[in-house]
Amino acid sequence: MSKDLVIRLDDKLRAKRETFDKIPIIDVAPLLDGSNKHGVAKEIRWALSNAGFMYVKNHGIRQDYVQSVFDLSRRFFDLPMSQKMALHVSKSDVALRGYIEPFGENTDPGKTKDLKECFDIGPERSTLEGPFMGPNQWPASLPDFRELIYGYHQTMVSLAKQLLRGIALSLDLSESYFDTIMRNPLSIQRLLHYPPQSGYIDEGIIGIGAHTDYGNLTILAQDDVGGLQVMNRDGDWVEGIPIHGTFVINIGDLIQRLTNDLYLANMHRVVNTSGRERYSIPFFVDADFDAIIGPLSPCVTDSNPLRYQPVRCGEHKFARFAASYAHLAKR
Repeated sequence: MSKDLVIRLDDKLRAKRETFDKIPIIDVAPLLDGSNKHGVAKEIRWALSNAGFMYVKNHGIRQDYVQSVFDLSRRFFDLPMSQKMALHVSKSDVALRGYIEPFGENTDPGKTKDLKECFDIGPERSTLEGPFMGPNQWPASLPDFRELIYGYHQTMVSLAKQLLRGIALSLDLSESYFDTIMRNPLSIQRLLHYPPQSGYIDEGIIGIGAHTDYGNLTILAQDDVGGLQVMNRDGDWVEGIPIHGTFVINIGDLIQRLTNDLYLANMHRVVNTSGRERYSIPFFVDADFDAIIGPLSPCVTDSNPLRYQPVRCGEHKFARFAASYAHLAKR
């Protein structure tokens, strides 16, 4: 991008550049190796009660492995549009697997068009079984794509279950609590590409509009470009600065519901004014489709009365997606 090019952000898109002491970096090695699970759980409780986000380090996933997924993601998004559209998400029906073109999914459709392109996979199925469950689509021109990307999905499933054990302990539950509702959990491994923006930018078109995530847990790998913005408790947007060797973890609507607002599913968005292409790799995991999620009894008190009725995980998630995808809106 030219040094003379001026980018002007609408005031509503400005984010503070602050140190992220408010969103802590948590060393999860003592959780994963069992040496101090409850100590890590205490840190998780503070982070999710106050920010809904945390960075985790020493998570056991090699950085060169993550980098190989980023490299392959760039190769995919560099393919001709005709090859990507041949894998369009609409071809998967309600399984929601495949490619989504710029403006093809809008997370805040009443306000924002999302300047991003995506590619989604999930648990392998031979036939369409229902929402979020069906065959993945794979690019024939990238023969190593399927093995690496699906392997990364499986790695994230394993890491997510370990992190959820820490979240269970942070709520004074059995660490196996989530195992009982995650025997066959919904999950999405997403690759994302955000083109840079220039000139005057307002909320009408940004990388991804303000939203909360829909399920249990998100594990995000960021490149070094930046652009993630997270809303703090004061309603200010704060930059989610990339930190090498970490994942950004945030919880979704179902954990907020489970904890009766004790834990916060925080608003976030992406605004890419870096002048560079931005890539990220989020993994989303929920519970089983038929799992019933409602507030835990210890989270309902006189000072924090019941705020939610129970919902069925898959129905809740699909309703959120239906508002974002044009091909689902036509059903």
